[in-house]
Amino acid sequence: MNGASLPQLCEEHLAAARASSSGRSAVTVFGGHEHDLRQTLIALQAGAKLHEHDAPDEATLQVLVGDVRLSAAADQWDGSAGDYLVIPQERHELEALSDAVVLLTVATRG
Repeated sequence: MNGASLPQLCEEHLAAARASSSGRSAVTVFGGHEHDLRQTLIALQAGAKLHEHDAPDEATLQVLVGDVRLSAAADQWDGSAGDYLVIPQERHELEALSDAVVLLTVATRG
């Protein structure tokens, strides 16, 4: 059985995000070409963004640390540690309102 310490990954990737010129760091926790599911831990320094991009078929976002804003068209959602959201099926962006870490889960049926 494979596993990972999410709190440890959060600490490591927040430190990497703070040291990065992009203000971001990410790691695939689970997934790859042989799987239909991908989970990616994404750390963002306060103010950093994942600029507007297309939505995958099915995806969810869980906030592990900090505060984020997910914006899509005229809607926006502010989330804090412990919050969970099904990502809308439209172009969207994610912004860190404070140093933050999220777990993105995507169904990659191909």
